[in-house]
Amino acid sequence: MKILKKIGWILVVVFVIAQFFGPEKNEGDLASVSAFIAETNPPSEVHKILKESCFDCHSDKTRYPWYNSITPVNYWLAEHVADGKKHLNFSKWSSYSLKKKEHKMDELYEEVEKGEMPLDSYTWTHSEANLTPEQIEAIVSWGKKVQGEYKQQMNAK
Repeated sequence: MKILKKIGWILVVVFVIAQFFGPEKNEGDLASVSAFIAETNPPSEVHKILKESCFDCHSDKTRYPWYNSITPVNYWLAEHVADGKKHLNFSKWSSYSLKKKEHKMDELYEEVEKGEMPLDSYTWTHSEANLTPEQIEAIVSWGKKVQGEYKQQMNAK
């Protein structure tokens, strides 16, 4: 029984020390998505959906919940954000080629339409990110329109 007590105390000490360390936060400026917003011109409803359901993981600015202060949760969240930005980063939209923008818009509305995005692990703690069928339709319609515009631009070249 003494050994279990020692192991327990060691784990507590390690947990407390770990709280002094954490990953780098994704605390850029939400203005970094302005090029994306200006270029794709989402309706106000879609802009609101993007802000509440997408930008935290797919831009250079994340709104962190209180539990991000707890190690190891903060590392798990940092990995989610890094993975999201790897697939699509609205803050880097202006650096994407026309072909890549067209492809990303296709992926965006398809992932939302299939219910793949936003992730369940995000909506569990961000209930405002749960999309209604009407919101999904708004995203899909807007995404298809923007993708079509990119296709036209590509065909014009």
